[in-house]
Amino acid sequence: MAEDLAEDVGEQEKPDPNATSIRTVVVAVLINLLVTMAKAVAALLTGSAAMAAETTHSVADTANEVLLYIGVRRGLRPPDEQHPFGYGQSRYFWSLLAAVGVFVIGGLVAIWDGVQTLIHAEPLTDVPVGLAVIVVSAVLEGVSWRTARRELRSEAAARNLDISTYIATSSNPTPTTVFYEDTAALIGLALAFAALLLHWWTGSAVPDGIASLLIGLLLIVASLLLVRRNAALLIDESAPAAAREGLRSLVLEEPWVAEVPNLKAVRIGPSQLLVIVRVVPCGDAEFNAVDLVAKIGKLRAKLMAIPAVIQAEITPVAG
Repeated sequence: MAEDLAEDVGEQEKPDPNATSIRTVVVAVLINLLVTMAKAVAALLTGSAAMAAETTHSVADTANEVLLYIGVRRGLRPPDEQHPFGYGQSRYFWSLLAAVGVFVIGGLVAIWDGVQTLIHAEPLTDVPVGLAVIVVSAVLEGVSWRTARRELRSEAAARNLDISTYIATSSNPTPTTVFYEDTAALIGLALAFAALLLHWWTGSAVPDGIASLLIGLLLIVASLLLVRRNAALLIDESAPAAAREGLRSLVLEEPWVAEVPNLKAVRIGPSQLLVIVRVVPCGDAEFNAVDLVAKIGKLRAKLMAIPAVIQAEITPVAG
């Protein structure tokens, strides 16, 4: 039963996939540094607002992924007197900062560039160079995107979920943030590519300005999705209903437990749960206080055997 429950409690197959998350972030940072430099050169050579927006986008992505790395490292610190359940929730704080960074640095600057281009349209130069840089950047971004997607797919498969459902319920914000950022980057590159082609064919700077505006809106949408998810996790989100029911069933397997009037399972970090249970002992059971303490201790150990359960508190109550 405990093994089956481990797949339902949410990323329970490991206490915390930190190594995979760190690798995902490091790959994303290195790739974004290369992409940022390439886009900056292309933006200077072409004068394209869309390329300038994409350069800003990559700068924001790089800074955000550094924040994600800091969050992962800080989240690894062990529990102490001031933080008895550890620092897992610091991951959500740093991921929230990263999400806001996408909005402030990326989205607003891209929209500003687009508006300025539409007001003060100027012809582009070296368009073929810009197109070539976009293709190379797309290949590099695709590597980062595939790395994040591979992590998400692996964690989703462990829970028997599709990726979209897993992203909506996952307590690990790192691969989700990288995946959203890289998806937005690939879409943004496609918009910039289309804008440069249209300018090359028509000589109009309007497509370039519109593409910059669309890239800005795209970044804002991605940011809002990330902010909403991390905000939910920061305020002690409950584990999914299926996980709570699995835990309840596990407790009710004990022959001395008659009822479970209340069970709370709260996420206190990626793949980390605090479980608080109230149980009603069987009325006809014959055991003294020492026996009851021993049975509660065994039940607590049973719950703590689930990798994701960091702490379990069991309180007997009258029926």
